[in-house]
This record gives sequence, structure tokens and C-alpha cells, in this order.
Amino acid sequence: MNGRRVLVTGAASGIGRATAQAVAQRGGRLILTDIDEAGLAATVRDVEASGGVVDFSRALDISQYDDVAAFAGDVHAAHGAVDVVMNVAGISAWGTVETMPHEQWRQLVEVNLMGPIHVIQTFVPAMIAAGRGGYLVNVSSSAGLLAFPWHAAYSASKFGLRGVSEVLRFDLARHGIGVSLVVPGAVRTPLVETVRIAGVDRADPKVRRLEDHFHDRAAEPQDVALAILRGMERGHFLVYSGNDIRFAFWVQRKFALPYEIAMQAANDYFTRLLK
Repeated sequence: MNGRRVLVTGAASGIGRATAQAVAQRGGRLILTDIDEAGLAATVRDVEASGGVVDFSRALDISQYDDVAAFAGDVHAAHGAVDVVMNVAGISAWGTVETMPHEQWRQLVEVNLMGPIHVIQTFVPAMIAAGRGGYLVNVSSSAGLLAFPWHAAYSASKFGLRGVSEVLRFDLARHGIGVSLVVPGAVRTPLVETVRIAGVDRADPKVRRLEDHFHDRAAEPQDVALAILRGMERGHFLVYSGNDIRFAFWVQRKFALPYEIAMQAANDYFTRLLK
């Protein structure tokens, strides 16, 4: 990372903020963005206060292609091609087919899938033209590997990003650009508190107990950031936040029937909880 120019989206909080800080500590020169202008400014202040370098930052919505393209144009005009693109920004919403509103399906796909695509389209071609190689990191989710209950809309976006990443892993290799797909499980970020669960009262004691269980098992954003950097250093395509997701994905591939039984049982449990 030392001396490399690194773009991080979703830098205002959570994994994005922790990753920006970790990159800065290793001498990376940061290009930062997030839709949260105040949170983004706070990250910039913290990075610079600790001796890090932020070359460029701008608040924007990555789901808006024209805004991302303008941002990329300004970055390239001021600093040239970046060396590393890290697509971290994302949103979450859960619900069943009969409870999830159409606009939430659309928003999840626009932010979690089209957003990274906009960033890739506007930044990666300049990396290729610069001829220095580089790296692309896309943060998907364990829900981009496994069929969690109530995650159909969220998984649509995260499985999509997984597919984009798997193809680019081979497409970009000839340009010396590595690709990693990050598939974190539970992570203790502000997203947990704001996730929308269609048709569910989050004040219900049963739901609160599930949330408490989630928090107990959740990784810290800083740990995920370090896992990302380790994965890049080792050239790993899949980067896990913990061994639980690694094991579950192995079981899914090696023992399809037990996996299907477990997923159906989990879905049945959540359905009873909803009732």
C-alpha cells in the first residue's frame, strides 16, 4: 500500500472507514467517498490527524452513474489513475417476497450491484491504460454465498457482485490487476442498527434476542479491514471475516443435502418467528 493511490467507497463508517484507516497506516494515499457527507468528513479528519494522506474526497451516491463518472473524471484530472479500487459501500434490507416492497428490491440492486459496477466502469479502465497493474476489491457478503432466510433481495445484489468479481478475476489478470471478493459474515457496523426488516417489529423481544446473538458473534470492522489487506497480500480471491463462513461455504459445496436441510429448517424457524 505504501505510496499507492487507493479508492475506498463507503468510507464514512463501518468496514469502509476501518479499511481507509488501515490503508493510511500502511502509507496509502486515499481517495474517499460516501453518501454520508458528515461521516465522510469525520473519516478524513481522523485519517489526517493520525498522519495519513487523503488526496481527494467527495460525498456522492454511487448508484448515480453520472455522479460517479464526474467524480472519476476529477480524480483522474488531479491525480491520474488509482492503483487500488475498493468497493465497500452498501446497504441492507431483509424481508420475504410478500413483505418486501418493490422499491427496496430496486434500491438494493442499484446500490449494492450497480454502484460497484459504476465505480469499476469509471476507474478500472484508467488503471488498465496506466499499465501499472493494481487491485480491485469488491465487498459482497456471506449472503453472496449462502441462502440465508429473508435475504432474497439482498442476496440478489450480493450474488450479482460475486459473479462480476469472478469474471473480472480472470479478465483483469492479463493486466496485472488482482481481484478479491470479500464475503464477511456478521460485522458490528452501523448498518446493523439501520437494516430494514420488512414486516417485522424490531422492538419484539424475540427479534431483540436475535439481534443480541448477532452482536455477540459479530466481527469488528477493524478485523475485517485487516483480513482484506491480508487477502490482497496473499492474492486470495475469497476473503472471509471468519472461519464460520469459510466452513459453511465448504459444507454447502461438499454436502449439498445437509446444507439444503439446514437452510430449510432455518427458513421454517424464521417463518414461525414472523407469525
